[in-house]
Amino acid sequence: MDLKQVAKDTAKVLASYLTYQSVRMVVAQLSETNPPLAIWLNDFSSKGKIQDGEAYIQELLLENQDLGFRIMTVREYLAHDVVEFLPEMVRTNIQQANMEHRRQHLERITQLNWSLPSSNPESSIDSEPNLDNLSS
Repeated sequence: MDLKQVAKDTAKVLASYLTYQSVRMVVAQLSETNPPLAIWLNDFSSKGKIQDGEAYIQELLLENQDLGFRIMTVREYLAHDVVEFLPEMVRTNIQQANMEHRRQHLERITQLNWSLPSSNPESSIDSEPNLDNLSS
């Protein structure tokens, strides 16, 4: 596994996501100050390459230079403020999510074990499970 490539790919995805969030912020701002431009940007963004932040900004700069620079400025601001908290948040969130997935999986497989028919012909559906062997 090439960790440098994983880091590069992650950084690219994060930059694209911050571009998306920047567009949302600018659209929200424009909705209050310049609704027609907000509608235009929203339409442009729904047709553009918003999944690839760099390609999106290149296209936007060709169509509306001012909006392109505005989104780049907001994106840079977000990156500065958000990236500081990310390493610890990502580690913590992944650890918590993994623990929750493991817990749910364990619950699922233990419920399956309890619901399987017993191979012991003496036990019946109405009988209680024999827990005597578990105390030793």
